Parts: sequence; C-alpha cells; structure tokens
Amino acid sequence: MGEISTQAATAMHDGLGRRIDYVRLSLTDRCDMRCRYCMAEEMVFLPRSEVLSLEEIAELARRFVARGVTRIRLTGGEPLARRGAVDVAHEIGGLIGHGLDELTLTTNATRLAEHADGLWDAGIRRINVSLDSLDPERFRYVTRQGDLARVLGGIEAARARGFAIKINMVALKGLNDDEIVPMLRWCGERGFGLSLIETMPLGQIEDDRADRFYPLTEAKARIERKYLLVSSTQSTGGPARYWHVPDLGVTLGLISPLTQNFCDSCNRIRVSASGQLFMCLGHEDNVDLRAALRSGDDAALDHAIDRALRLKPARHDFDLSTPATARHMSVTGG
Repeated sequence: MGEISTQAATAMHDGLGRRIDYVRLSLTDRCDMRCRYCMAEEMVFLPRSEVLSLEEIAELARRFVARGVTRIRLTGGEPLARRGAVDVAHEIGGLIGHGLDELTLTTNATRLAEHADGLWDAGIRRINVSLDSLDPERFRYVTRQGDLARVLGGIEAARARGFAIKINMVALKGLNDDEIVPMLRWCGERGFGLSLIETMPLGQIEDDRADRFYPLTEAKARIERKYLLVSSTQSTGGPARYWHVPDLGVTLGLISPLTQNFCDSCNRIRVSASGQLFMCLGHEDNVDLRAALRSGDDAALDHAIDRALRLKPARHDFDLSTPATARHMSVTGG
C-alpha cells in the first residue's frame, strides 16, 4: 500500500460550512438480492469495465484520509459480492491510526460467514446488516430471492467473531410493520443495535412506495406502547436520531428522511463503484473522480473533490410520488 501523500491539502468543508469527514465507498453496484423497495426485479448493472479497480478504490481512500476523512464505510450493492472485497478492506484498514479512525461495512450478510475472519483482520469492528424480516417466507418475498437462514448464519458468525452489529430495517406498511417490536426484542437478546429506516424514493421500481410507506412517527408510537424510550445524545453526524430502550438494553436509531429531515448536520459524501462522487443521496448531481484518479495527479483529484463540495446541496427533496433520482439505492450504497 502506498503512503498517504504529504502534499498539503485542506480539510473538506462544503459550501454551507459543513465539515465532511465521512465517506461511503461503494465496491460494486451488484447485489445478490433484489429487495422490492430498493431495486427493480430486472436490473441492469454497470459494465465491469466502468468499475474502479480495487487498487483505485484504495488509492481514493488514501486521498480522502489525507484530506481529513476519519471514517470510511464500505457499501454496495452488496460489497462482499465483489471479488477481492476483503483485500481492499485490508488496504484501507491499514490507514487506521494514520488519519483514519474507523472502517466499517454495510452488508446483507449472505457472504458474511465466509468473510468474517478476514474482515476482522482488516480492522473492521462494526458491521451494519440489512434485515427487514425474521419470517423466512416474508424475507424471501421482500428480497425476492433471499435465504433467511443463510443471512442469520452470517450474522451469528460475525457476532461470534466479536463484531458490534447493528440491524438496519426498512419499515414497510402492511408488510413488516408488525415485526418492529419483535425485531427490537430480538436485537436486545443478542446485544445488537437497531435502526429503523423510512423507505426512500430512489430509482424506478415495480412496487408503489407510497403504498408501503410507514412513517417512523408511527413506529416510535408503537414501540412506546410497549417500552420506555429515553432520548440519547449519541450522534454520528448522520441521519439517525437515537433512543435508548432500558428494558431491552438496545440503542434504537430512527432514520426518517421524509417525516424529519436530517440534512442540517450532514457530514458525508458517497462514491459509486465507477468513481462518481455523489454529494447527496437524493440528488443526481455528481462529479467524476475517475479521470482525475487515473491521472495520478493529487492536485487534479483535490480539485475535483473541492468542486463537488461546492455543489453539495443544503438538503434532499424526497417526494414519494416520484423517484428523486433515476439511479437505484444500490448505485451509491445508501
């Protein structure tokens, strides 16, 4: 792995003065599931020729760390579907203690059992797992092809290895809203955190998102009929508002882009597997980093990054009646 450049580079602030110190790096837009709220059933993925090499992804991570990024999350699609995903995690993990504070991963856990040891050795200690149902038939319906037993096996392997695990559950009206409290209890029994997420209008899908939209104000009220929620001061600078559930020992995050905008404290940017820097999940605007990256010129890469930061919008403009972007969630990894 190359050294972090010693070239002087200013820390990253957007045009509104928000400090950007968190990058979500997508390893691939491909996924081995087709979750109904996320993807169309028949997806067209990027040609492999357009995807950054693992070496380029690692180099991009090094440059971001040189610019003051302290947290990187590996995403997809399903990041572990990319051959060599653990290798690039090792490369980026080598930056921990050298400007990078933490490397994390979001996964659907289908390949987690086979890669848990390698990810741990890479320096990852926290993993987010997308899991919308604990009922096998319902899980297969939501994901179109997911095997719940395999996912739970991956989660258990990661728990046994020592990872801190947070479950990400998209709340879907009439589909899994009755599982919110049981999921909370299940997480409490295993020492996991839980984040509930409102569905977001990204990309064209067959299902009507408005029909499945379940506001987290209702989810919170449903939980409070069973358990005391204590407001938490925990903050990641990200979208979640956190609560503690003393009876279960669970930290609950509520990510509510439609009922409670969370953009004022946004500290993150997202880079697609093809090297497009997206300044906001809810906007199409992006800056291509690939050409600058391949030029080998740090100044050119910094210029492209700075141009993107100046263009970062104040907030997203989600509206369930129409997709906010043509791209699906899998392109930028949430």
